[in-house]
Amino acid sequence: MLGAGTRQVTTSPELILPQLQNQQISWRDAYRLRWRRRRALWTSFRSRHQLRAVRDLTGAIKPDDILSVVVLRNEITRLPFFLEHYRQLGVTQFLVVDNGSDDGSAEYLAEQPDVSVWNTAHSYRASRFGLDWLTWLQVRYAHGHWCLMVDVDELLVYSDDQTRNLRTLTEWLEGQGRIGFGALMLDLYPKGSLDQCAYTSGQDPREVLQWFDPSPYRVERQSPMGNLWVQGGARARIFHGDDLRRSPTLNKIPLVKWNRRYSYVNSTHSLLPRQLNYLYEGPDGQAPSGILLHTKFLPEIVSKSEIEKQRQQHFHTPVDFDDYYDRISAAPDMWHPGSVRLESCAQLEALKLMRSPDW
Repeated sequence: MLGAGTRQVTTSPELILPQLQNQQISWRDAYRLRWRRRRALWTSFRSRHQLRAVRDLTGAIKPDDILSVVVLRNEITRLPFFLEHYRQLGVTQFLVVDNGSDDGSAEYLAEQPDVSVWNTAHSYRASRFGLDWLTWLQVRYAHGHWCLMVDVDELLVYSDDQTRNLRTLTEWLEGQGRIGFGALMLDLYPKGSLDQCAYTSGQDPREVLQWFDPSPYRVERQSPMGNLWVQGGARARIFHGDDLRRSPTLNKIPLVKWNRRYSYVNSTHSLLPRQLNYLYEGPDGQAPSGILLHTKFLPEIVSKSEIEKQRQQHFHTPVDFDDYYDRISAAPDMWHPGSVRLESCAQLEALKLMRSPDW
């Protein structure tokens, strides 16, 4: 399933911290990464002035609460199921930055009993694609907490999640000496044109987006940061077939026992200090991991793509992705004969896309 150039990491759970310390890089690279982390924390600290509290419930956070930190814009359709999914998993409070929604998202969130909301009209792209805002909230409120950082179109699943919630998972991880949990972002899609399926707010997106690509996935570990680079799946096949290296990065470490010295670098794809990146080994790896079901391709994606093409907020060089947005706006059929219908976490584990904790 994994392509050429794959390097497999075989760190055992009980030895993960000592082995991470033995990952050697030059003193110059170590120095540069240390200052990169410090700059990220400094810009995050400065960004606090860009956030206006709409509803602040953080005074009710308890020492053992599991938090979720989110940035969003115009997600009123997805929010009801998103909140339901993570409440059932055991998230106690959501810390949400609303980046200028005009579809009722901010008002809906402000009515929720477990959601703190901040508003900002500042540039998503200029804030390191929202990381400055989120990192500040993590520094301010999440230190010492297990913290889940996900997008509203991402649903975390893992083996036995129906009977073992995030509290059980995080207690097990801590017992194994692990301070994070990685996941593969798996694109889900319908069979037929993207604009032909029907979705109702509050509905489980998996009822509409029932298919995924089981392979191939290309895995590399990059230097000097030590982060994985996983690519492949449906978006690589459809939108980047002639230039795989421009296809989306699919590895994430969304669940971390947070420390105010940590900083995400590129969404949740990589972190600093660099040792944290070795917590996830990718598809077919030995480390326990889950799946982030990526529900991007609900029918609203067709109309949203034209809007995002004009806003140019989601990529470092937005003009290079105009063709990507144009192809989504054409509402393609992403299904092909190699597509597999999503059934269960056991199925995803059998395909070696995730690995169950050794409960």
